[in-house]
Amino acid sequence: MILCQDVAKLRELVANFKKENKSIGLVPTMGALHEGHASLINASAKENDITIVSVFVNPTQFGPNEDYEAYPRTLENDCIVAQNAGADVVFAPKNKDLYPNEDMTWVEVTGDITKVLCGRTRPIHFRGVTTVVSKLFNLSRADRAYFGLKDAQQTEVLRRMVDDLFFNVQLRIMPIVREADGLAKSSRNTYLSPEERKSALILSKSLKLAKEAFTNGQRDVEAILNLVKDTIQSEKTSKIDYVEMYKLPGLKPVGNKIEGRVLLALAVKFGTTRLIDNVILEDK
Repeated sequence: MILCQDVAKLRELVANFKKENKSIGLVPTMGALHEGHASLINASAKENDITIVSVFVNPTQFGPNEDYEAYPRTLENDCIVAQNAGADVVFAPKNKDLYPNEDMTWVEVTGDITKVLCGRTRPIHFRGVTTVVSKLFNLSRADRAYFGLKDAQQTEVLRRMVDDLFFNVQLRIMPIVREADGLAKSSRNTYLSPEERKSALILSKSLKLAKEAFTNGQRDVEAILNLVKDTIQSEKTSKIDYVEMYKLPGLKPVGNKIEGRVLLALAVKFGTTRLIDNVILEDK
């Protein structure tokens, strides 16, 4: 496996891969790789000749009071995880390489899709995501790019961007990977104290109850949202940011009754750590 920390070197590698007619898969990450990332890398390795994993803590998607400085940076271990999962290249650029100009070009998806859920309290977040992912798409010339469904709003925003800008890349959205006890894998789980880690299990429990209610015929939106909220609030240390439901694709309002395919998403704080999770409800 190659560790590449230079934009020019990556371009050279990619040009050679393309000359050899090799397909390229891209797995964009911010590092602190875990089993969830490994599952994306493994999926890419099975479907492509070359898998490129980017490791870059992207400054433009963090707000002024968020955890950019504290975000875990573990490149040496990330390379081990990536190689074991089947990566061929780890691309770990410096900030100045991806953002060479102070007055920079932005790629931004506008409209309600970036204003609901996490976009409501993190107004610059998705502009940072779409800008850096656009750069990574261009540099990697990827045929396929792999993202986890845990960041469901992000995947919907990226779908919109790819459609609107005619990117020649196929998005592959992979299932949420969970711990044995149900907690969704996340780099931010390392911030949790043992007590907070135990409390956070209420998230997957609440979504499981919602899925069971839906399977048993409940279609009332308010009833399911209240079920989830009440379950989460039974854990006294939890602080709900949002528990909301939107139609898929596109994150349109649902109305009073669930029809078709919808996303039930939540964001909850335990101490200073904000976790997200979701479940898709769909009539078969």
